[in-house]
Amino acid sequence: MRLARLHAASRRVPVALAALAACAIGLRVALYASWNTYGALQMPLMVEAGCAAAVVVTLAGPFGEPERVTGRALAWLRLGTVGLLTVAAVVALAVAATGMELAGGFPAMVRNVVGLIGIGLLCGVVLGGALAWTGPVVYLIVGVYGLYTQWHDPAVTTPWLWPSRPSHDLGGALCAGLVFLVGLVLFVRRGARDPID
Repeated sequence: MRLARLHAASRRVPVALAALAACAIGLRVALYASWNTYGALQMPLMVEAGCAAAVVVTLAGPFGEPERVTGRALAWLRLGTVGLLTVAAVVALAVAATGMELAGGFPAMVRNVVGLIGIGLLCGVVLGGALAWTGPVVYLIVGVYGLYTQWHDPAVTTPWLWPSRPSHDLGGALCAGLVFLVGLVLFVRRGARDPID
């Protein structure tokens, strides 16, 4: 337990949890406003990207490459940290949206959060933990464009652009889940690409 607590502290997990709570509060407040259909779909996506960025910011470690040779528990600590923060993000947004009209509904919210965190995990492995947040933010722009095309031809219909897909769309859910699974496996095995200190 002490090792898990130290790992969480070194990865700024308490700050990430506070950021998730702030995103959930922001979503709850925003849901009281009246939105047009386009804005009602964009607003949750922005909050979901904020949650994903808060989760993947914890990928960066302060010790860099030397940490990788310290023991075999590191892979389990990575898995536990990402898994718990992903669940915390989904639960926080679900609680915030309880009793409110959330465009796309709960399934779309889970799909978007999980997929965006997966993109962040892939960016952490490729670009480094400090830049892992760029993946969800860039994909937010792509997702907003996908939503835009639903009202302006030609509509983008690829399941890889899952925010623009209906909440019950199996292809979009599979693509988001696949991105998360691949990102999680690579991150747990290799860790974020941190510089040698």
